[in-house]
Amino acid sequence: MNIAPYILNDVTPLSVNDLVKEAQLVFNQLTFSHIPITQDGAYLGCLSETDSHCFDSDTPIKEYRYALEQFFVRQQTNWIDVLEAFAQNSSNVMPILNEQNEYIGYYELNDIISVFNNTPFLHELGSVLVVEKGVKDYSFSEISQIVESNNARLLGAFISKAENDLIQVTIKLNNGGLNDIVQSFRRYSYNIVSEFAEDSYIQNLKERSEYLNKYLNI
Repeated sequence: MNIAPYILNDVTPLSVNDLVKEAQLVFNQLTFSHIPITQDGAYLGCLSETDSHCFDSDTPIKEYRYALEQFFVRQQTNWIDVLEAFAQNSSNVMPILNEQNEYIGYYELNDIISVFNNTPFLHELGSVLVVEKGVKDYSFSEISQIVESNNARLLGAFISKAENDLIQVTIKLNNGGLNDIVQSFRRYSYNIVSEFAEDSYIQNLKERSEYLNKYLNI
């Protein structure tokens, strides 16, 4: 997915020779968590809003160069990796460098999230299942086979949790034969972490049937 149209240049990076109060002014006017800092056109890193308000406003930014956070992405970086970079650096602004390490613009977090929102995983109607299995036992090919063998269509899947040798996979699929899919996952020794109305209803009927059988056998 091409995210080049989301590259922005409407805010000029500050120079390392600018005073801290100029960064403070930018943060007061915008909702940025960070602002890029350059020296003679070369990218040095980002100054965070939190740090800027801790520094002396009449001191040049270069005196606090140690505080600059040196995160960035490349122009050709995949949008998923860009989204990951936002998360890892707790930023809503992501500087973009070319192959010559020259600053060419930035991404805003909301724009990249909108790209994710427009993917079939979120945009198309369907159901979400969370299944769990041992880290050495699960496979995406098996998950796909289970879904597709029940005449359903897989819209997306990702590992949403990994803990204590267990993997949880969040699956988005169309609504065809959902209960049959759940039962198939159980036959393949997957634990169903999420619940949905139809499955809960079937489980309740099963529990009541078992209770009735026990009662009749007394």
